[in-house]
Amino acid sequence: MNIAILSTSKNAYSETFIQAHKQQLKGDVKYYYGSYSNPYLEGDGQVLIGMRRYVAKGLEKVKNVPRLAERKAVIRSWKKNEIDVILAEYGTTAAIYIDAIKESGIPLVIHFHGYDATAYATIKEFKKEYKEMFAYASSVIVVSNVMYDKVLDLGCPANKLIKNTYGPNDLFFDVEPKFSKEQFIAIGRFTDKKAPYYTILAFKKALNSFPNAKLIMAGNGQLLNTCENLVRYFGLEKSVEFVGVITPEDYSKYLEESLAFVQHSVTSRSGDMEGTPLAVLESSAAGIPVISTFHAGIPDVIVHGETGLLVDEHDVEGMGKHMIKILSDKSYAAQMGLKGRENISKNFSMKKHIDKIDEILLKAKR
Repeated sequence: MNIAILSTSKNAYSETFIQAHKQQLKGDVKYYYGSYSNPYLEGDGQVLIGMRRYVAKGLEKVKNVPRLAERKAVIRSWKKNEIDVILAEYGTTAAIYIDAIKESGIPLVIHFHGYDATAYATIKEFKKEYKEMFAYASSVIVVSNVMYDKVLDLGCPANKLIKNTYGPNDLFFDVEPKFSKEQFIAIGRFTDKKAPYYTILAFKKALNSFPNAKLIMAGNGQLLNTCENLVRYFGLEKSVEFVGVITPEDYSKYLEESLAFVQHSVTSRSGDMEGTPLAVLESSAAGIPVISTFHAGIPDVIVHGETGLLVDEHDVEGMGKHMIKILSDKSYAAQMGLKGRENISKNFSMKKHIDKIDEILLKAKR
């Protein structure tokens, strides 16, 4: 089976699920990335280049049809590579390419991941295209129960909707947590929906009882400087460390020595929500408890009171108390971590996630 994966970014560090799809799906995967106005095929370069680009763009102007050249070029590329099925990563990508996909006649599977199902401006911008792509697609994949309902409300037929939660990289099951430090780990983009400032404020409350505790925060994003300023304002520089973007291997090392993973996810003012945060799955697979919120797909994979501790969105006080609970009882943390690993291994493995997508793509091809 020849699969075309469509994505707007080539190798975004936070989109490890797309890398897993590229590397592990059965068949020959061709990875198309970039904007519709300038698409690339990984390993081959720009889809529309040379004299053909100039001639096509001239014809586009004469016919007054926007992006005609790019549409024809990407369809030619799909035909040349004998693509059997297209997997669009994010609903917005499917929306951008829907005209070309329909013209090609190639079966389409859409994979929603988060903001594409919830952000108000995005939904408004692509209202027409969403309707078209839902009608055309063979299947539409979502990653949480909340997202299932959101996409259903957007007009996707129920018989096309399939819930398939991500799976963590298998290397996280090899982590041997030692619960050796009074330390929490947070990893992810510093964005509104991850509310990293709430995590810091909750940790500050835990410091009142455990002044030697430490919070490691990995990643970058638009709120990083805000969070650095917050830490500086409260004089927490010795307690909170920002380590930037880290590798899965480095993340594994932090998980090995930490007591819990922490993240205070919320619904942003724009409507943007998480899908099911991969870092939550990875940390639970590594055998440490998760302290987070009842948000999006998090309660689908974390059992409150058994594999982690959850609070309502914006409940900083409650999150701080959960941190204190974990700091107070390492054996309790270890017990929760063990149950978490069992839960992820049984219900949310990478193999299970990939096998399901293989099945969906094969069905669409037929």
